[in-house]
Amino acid sequence: METNNNKINNLFNELRNLGFWARLFQWKRIRIQLMDAGADLVKLQTNLEHLKDDCVKTELRYEKKSAADVETIANLAARKAELDLELGRLRKEDEFRKQELGRSMSTLKDIKDQFDNERKKEKLLQTETENFRLQQIKETWNNHEATVRHTIRAIAMRHGIEMIEQVPFKGTPDNTLRICEEFMLFDAKSPAGEDMSNFPAYLRDQSEKAVKYAREENVHKDIFFVVPSNTLKVIRQHVYRLAAYNVFVISLDALEPVILAYQKLEAYEFAKQLSPEERENICRVLGKFAHLAKRRIQVDHFFIRQFMELAYKAETDLPAEILDQVLEFEKAEKLNPPIERRAKQISLKELEKDAERINQDTISKGIAMIEQDISAGLNKLPLYSGE
Repeated sequence: METNNNKINNLFNELRNLGFWARLFQWKRIRIQLMDAGADLVKLQTNLEHLKDDCVKTELRYEKKSAADVETIANLAARKAELDLELGRLRKEDEFRKQELGRSMSTLKDIKDQFDNERKKEKLLQTETENFRLQQIKETWNNHEATVRHTIRAIAMRHGIEMIEQVPFKGTPDNTLRICEEFMLFDAKSPAGEDMSNFPAYLRDQSEKAVKYAREENVHKDIFFVVPSNTLKVIRQHVYRLAAYNVFVISLDALEPVILAYQKLEAYEFAKQLSPEERENICRVLGKFAHLAKRRIQVDHFFIRQFMELAYKAETDLPAEILDQVLEFEKAEKLNPPIERRAKQISLKELEKDAERINQDTISKGIAMIEQDISAGLNKLPLYSGE
């Protein structure tokens, strides 16, 4: 293309500079150049036509492409609008989810805080309950000696038994009664702390040290250790039979039956005056008292454990709201046992009437009271671990 243009340009340049003589003698060369230029011009025209056709085709393709691009752009714009709407909706949903998550997290935190607070209150209540229980045990044990002394003094006054404040021999036993011209010793014993595992060993040691009383003149060879009822569960040995004396471990409830059993001996001035039948009757009564006292200890120990388990279960299993209301009712309750009067004797007839009335009330409420079966069941329980 560029070569053809050069030939035509060269031809025009030579014709422009061609002189007269050159026209006469060089015309043939000029004619050849004209022919070449004509041929080149034809080629140029042909190429121009081709270019025109190409331009037309290109314009058509461009128009088609433009139309397709416009449609594509329109579709993309519509799609973009749809995506913008979807994005807006998703953003709103995301914002709503964030708000819901924030509220849920806040609620969860409140629930967790409430649970932690309730757990702390529960642990605090359990700690306070346990501390209160231990404090009550400590107070019971600390006051045990005074309680035993008060109980023995009341029994002695009620039944006309002499209580010795100052013994005529060496030592200071807790409580001393004069029965049959002999000194009966009742020492109060309780654990030093809340750990009762060493209490049996302590009782054994104290029973051996009681020999200082047993060797004294007119001191009865049966010495009694009075222990709190809630310590009976750790005591396996209730009698220590030593060389010259015996030590019996009893609870506060067994004091009166034991003292009354020994008081029966005062009805006889001299033991030698007793007939074999009278001796047997006395031994039978004493044996019955001892048996009933030990059975009472067993039954009381069983119910103490059951009531303790029930009290703990009520504190742990009841819902907090119900437990609070139960505690309020518990604070309002008051249990007043019958008042003991010095001048009034406890009548067996009145006791029988009360027992019969209670028995009738029990039967009327549908509670089975089969005394033979109950007695047989209790009698099957061993009194000692070796039975």
